[in-house]
Amino acid sequence: MSQTITVIRGDGIGPEVMDATLHVLNAMQLGLQYEFADAGLVALEKHGTLLPEATLESIARNKVALKSPLTTPVGEGFSSINVDLRKRFDLYANVRPAVSFPNTKSRFPTGVDVITVRENTEGAYSSEGQGVSEDGNTATSIMRVTRKGSERIVRYAFDLARATGRRKVTVVHKANILKTTSGLFLKVAREVAAQYPEIETNELIVDNCCMQLVMKPEQFDVIVTTNLFGDIISDLCAGLVGGLGLAPGANIGTESAIFEAVHGSADDIAGKGIANPCALLLGAVQMLEHIGRPEDAARLRQAIIDTLQAKDSLTPDLGGSSTTTTLAQAIASRV
Repeated sequence: MSQTITVIRGDGIGPEVMDATLHVLNAMQLGLQYEFADAGLVALEKHGTLLPEATLESIARNKVALKSPLTTPVGEGFSSINVDLRKRFDLYANVRPAVSFPNTKSRFPTGVDVITVRENTEGAYSSEGQGVSEDGNTATSIMRVTRKGSERIVRYAFDLARATGRRKVTVVHKANILKTTSGLFLKVAREVAAQYPEIETNELIVDNCCMQLVMKPEQFDVIVTTNLFGDIISDLCAGLVGGLGLAPGANIGTESAIFEAVHGSADDIAGKGIANPCALLLGAVQMLEHIGRPEDAARLRQAIIDTLQAKDSLTPDLGGSSTTTTLAQAIASRV
């Protein structure tokens, strides 16, 4: 069955890793159609805005997007493009797997297989109530947590665990100090967890969770938490398995979903042909699972693993000397 995907090629190394990813997807002969759309600096130059209405319409129409890293200019007047997309399409669930891969620069070459499920639309990143006093000496921001937002993200985590055969969900919070916001999240999480008796539930304060992840990551299965904590924890988990070059992310709502590499645009290596496309390819794995193509997703994931195992086509960040294109061709040859 043919499906149209909105494709955002991005900034910096974005076009390079996207071209590599599309090369592999085309080699799989999946029947996917691509509708290209602009966002980020290229959109600002071409259309005078970081996020053109035509791009938003494309995502709304196709329901699924594959996105390379975007650059939000530093300075006042520019809000985060990723945050804007999450709010516009109510992409409340940020799902980031971290898995041990062979031949990576990692302290944990085996044993790590954890999914961080992060609430994606409220919490400390809701941009509500931000202000600075007249004398410039005091800054304030509101952290907004709702019962609705807490319930749907926790339920998403437990449903994900149930659907994928995972046995434990860890609820991460700071309710000992943030008694209202984290307190509400934890209260709701306990209510939802009671509806999934077959899945083990444990609770960890966020600082203890970070320590436990570094010391013994194999004890974790699915982690669910609020926005700010999830942002930090998911990057920590990426560090356990070799860095952001192997870290994909899914932003999922009830109507639309956007899949991406979670690393930045890496302008310092843009155009050099040495960027690692694996994070975006792993984002494509998540995309294929989302659109009901689990066998194709498994085939792509195994091709990535086999290529890492072979060690003959790795980019410099993975310890090799190959180009983005060579790595993509090696993966394509194994799908």
